[in-house]
Amino acid sequence: MLRRAAVIMAIFCTAVPANAFDISFDWNGLKSCTSGSPNTVTNPSFSLVDVPDGTQFIRFKLVDKDAPGFDHGGGIVPYTGQTVIEAGAFKYKSPCPPNGQHQYEWTATAQSKKSGGKLATAKAARNYPED
Repeated sequence: MLRRAAVIMAIFCTAVPANAFDISFDWNGLKSCTSGSPNTVTNPSFSLVDVPDGTQFIRFKLVDKDAPGFDHGGGIVPYTGQTVIEAGAFKYKSPCPPNGQHQYEWTATAQSKKSGGKLATAKAARNYPED
């Protein structure tokens, strides 16, 4: 009976997914730009969920999924257990599609050191301009 309980417990423990690192954001307060010449702006506010243990820094990078060759930049922010990275923590090149709407994706990498030590990655995408 004890062996059977151990087997059932092992199956249950491996079947339950661990909480995943996740981020969300919005474009609130971003100056309108559709000329193809991005402005240098401060980051949006990011909500953080299930940041992995051991995280000391979070590296943010913005990619235009419709023009991935353009470097929008990002920044590295110290992590001290907060659930929100406030707007103004770093500067980057704003979304500014020259011909219609593009999809932009922020990648957040939880790191144990400023220069690396990747622990987990989270992504969040939104269109700009929004619908």
